[in-house]
Amino acid sequence: MQLHELQPMHSRPKNQRVGRGGKRGKTSGRGGKGQTARAGAKMRPEMRDIIKKLPKRRGYGKNRGRTVFTMRPRPVTVDLSSIEAVFNAGAEITPKVLLSKGLVERHGGRVPSVKIIGGGEGKKFLIVDCEVSEGAKKVIEKAGGKIS
Repeated sequence: MQLHELQPMHSRPKNQRVGRGGKRGKTSGRGGKGQTARAGAKMRPEMRDIIKKLPKRRGYGKNRGRTVFTMRPRPVTVDLSSIEAVFNAGAEITPKVLLSKGLVERHGGRVPSVKIIGGGEGKKFLIVDCEVSEGAKKVIEKAGGKIS
């Protein structure tokens, strides 16, 4: 048996045409008179009913569906203990230096913004162009470091 010799087991059912005239007679499946019997009659969109059922809320944009900016760039977090393991006391720490040491990775081909979070004993560091958490700030300043 070849592919071109195959025959369908069942013939496809023909769709009944709905419109003026046709095989269904009288109203041709469109019911009685009125808006729904007319050509191009459009009913109320379902999406509008869904929107109407949502509760109204106060504040910045109704239900905040399209108003929240989710693509905001977030800083890469680096733990203070991992910085202490790589750097000596008195070192200057910037995002570029952290990138060169392999503690952070590039984001979209750029040097990412960095946030240093707590979790170390504390060494004296000079931190430049980095966000610092409250806990890490206390530890660094207690050890004699500076954040600028």
